[in-house]
Amino acid sequence: MRHALTAALLATSMFSLPTAAHAQAMTAEEAAQLRAELAALKAKVQTLETRLDTATPQTAPAPVPTTAPPSVTAKPATEISWKGAPEIKTADGWSFKPRGRVQLDVAGIDAPAGVTGIRGGTATEFRRIYLGVDGKIPGGFSYRVEADLANSEVELTDIYLAYGTGPLSITAGQVKPFWSLDDMTSDLFTSFTERAAFIQAFGFERRVGLSAQYKGKALLLQGGVFSDNAADLTDSNHSLSVDGRVVFMPKLGNAQLHLAASGHYRDPNDPAATNRYRARPFVHTTDVRLVDTGLLDISSERGLGLEGAVIAGPFHAAGEAYWQSVKRSTAAADPTFFGGYAEVGMVLTGGDARGYRDGAFDRLKPSKPITAGGIGAIEVNARYDYLDLNDAGVRGGQQKTALIGLAWAPIDYVRITANYGKVWLDDARVATATGDRSYSADTFGLRTQIDF
Repeated sequence: MRHALTAALLATSMFSLPTAAHAQAMTAEEAAQLRAELAALKAKVQTLETRLDTATPQTAPAPVPTTAPPSVTAKPATEISWKGAPEIKTADGWSFKPRGRVQLDVAGIDAPAGVTGIRGGTATEFRRIYLGVDGKIPGGFSYRVEADLANSEVELTDIYLAYGTGPLSITAGQVKPFWSLDDMTSDLFTSFTERAAFIQAFGFERRVGLSAQYKGKALLLQGGVFSDNAADLTDSNHSLSVDGRVVFMPKLGNAQLHLAASGHYRDPNDPAATNRYRARPFVHTTDVRLVDTGLLDISSERGLGLEGAVIAGPFHAAGEAYWQSVKRSTAAADPTFFGGYAEVGMVLTGGDARGYRDGAFDRLKPSKPITAGGIGAIEVNARYDYLDLNDAGVRGGQQKTALIGLAWAPIDYVRITANYGKVWLDDARVATATGDRSYSADTFGLRTQIDF
């Protein structure tokens, strides 16, 4: 712009000069006058350029880039951890975890001729195939939905919704009523492939109801009102039971003590109700029950259980006694049946011990699993089990069993259990081929299981 203006002014000045200066030679006086005019013109041009610079807006300098402050990483809304299976948790309190177990058994019984027939011997079965989910809901709620798919059948197991934000919790759904240490211990952590005989004989199973639990540091109170197992609920089933359990579980130094008592009352609310008390001979691969009362008319039943256990380092001991009294609806005398066991065990691998949690035995965790170069955890157990179904004219038989077992947990979620049992029977429901009702049998079981 400035250069164009200068050229225009010079051109105008040139045209304003006398034409005679371009037509003929200049005199000295004329040359001097011309120089003076050019000098005045140059000064005028400079003055105009200065005014032009002042009037022209200056371009603002480019902004200096600034460094953004370091970003702060926000806590993720969802986090995923691994506890045998993925567990999904959200920041607002939701959680979801698939759960399950698979137990494959090889088991058998060797009994005298005529006792088990083709329903004895050695067999293989999927003892349990559990699949389900559990988790938490904001506000103090938790849930579980689980089913057993073994043997091509679907049987509902734990299905409940629970609420609790402190030591007190309330549960609605199908759970285990509070009967026995051996029954409340998960089948993943029992000492042998089968639980005590009285648990099966007295019909311990999950039932639908409403229950509550208070858990303190050394005291556990459990109680509830229940109907029947979900599979047995029909329009004509009006049975009702009340069950409760008190557990004293203090820590004495490094030892865990367990003392408990439980009570059970059931009214079938049916004048034609019957019940049957029987048990398998510590083998689930046969459906033969060698002790069996047959069907009894009942108007109610009452149960009382006592429990004791101690875990001291690698050693543990446990024992239970349970009395089941039956009030009959006829004039027949009311029998009381009895069952119980005494057990000792030792973890052979250094640094390992049997687990305990909330009034029940828990997982055997290896401190040196095979994934870390160790051999896992190894435990040996021995038990004497007793069941008497003879009383008040009822001859259901007596079953006594001595068991020895070995459990190996190579990692947390895999376990192999093997046990052998010697069974002695008196007044057995099933006689031998020669008619003898007092005899013995040998049983064994091998279980391979995985859970998540």
